[in-house]
Amino acid sequence: MSGLSTLLIVVGLFLAGGVYSFVKQKMPKNLIVLLSIGAAMCLVAGVVRLEVWN
Repeated sequence: MSGLSTLLIVVGLFLAGGVYSFVKQKMPKNLIVLLSIGAAMCLVAGVVRLEVWN
């Protein structure tokens, strides 16, 4: 079960890195907010799956 959790956490960290990059490039705020929400959801889902299944 931890394989999916690991994948979600990695994707969340990748999206968080994208948020940082987009902020530095001064991309549109709507895109940054959407990416931030996606990163947060992936990270929370991965951590919750680790906590619930282990």
